Amino acid sequence: MAASPPALRVAVLTADPAKQDPLVALVRECGHQLVPPDASPDAVLTDGAAAAPLPAAAVALGGVNGAYAGWLPADAGTAQVDAALRAVAAGLTVRAAAEPPENFESLPEEPPILLTPREIEVLGALGNGLTNKETARLLGISPHTVKFHIESLFRKLGAASRAEAVARGIRQQIVEF
Repeated sequence: MAASPPALRVAVLTADPAKQDPLVALVRECGHQLVPPDASPDAVLTDGAAAAPLPAAAVALGGVNGAYAGWLPADAGTAQVDAALRAVAAGLTVRAAAEPPENFESLPEEPPILLTPREIEVLGALGNGLTNKETARLLGISPHTVKFHIESLFRKLGAASRAEAVARGIRQQIVEF
């Protein structure tokens, strides 16, 4: 029997308090962990009218007013919501087969991140779990230079940790593992 995928950390944001409880119930039916918006959620489920900025990629259910990573009709089922939340958490854009509302705007595509060949090598070493010393030895550079490249990667990728830098590198198809 296949193991079920891990639960996501999902925040629910609505402009209409009457829509909060049904969306919370939907998140729980999907088997995800409900977290407050300031707890670094993996994804957000919204009624499409929540105030920006949102703390993570969001799926709008029903009508929308703004740019979201995903849109589903208001009558979407648990399986659709679960799949959409997992997709946007992985950096994908989601649209239901039905036509989205007129005022739906997809998130703009991220411009490609330009890394030097050496930064790509360092990012690959990060993804393989190498320490700064191991990376320096592998690439024939000093540990200080490795640290400089990692700081540059964090800045260019908008990452705050090694894991986040690697995840963004994979999402941008800069490196593969």
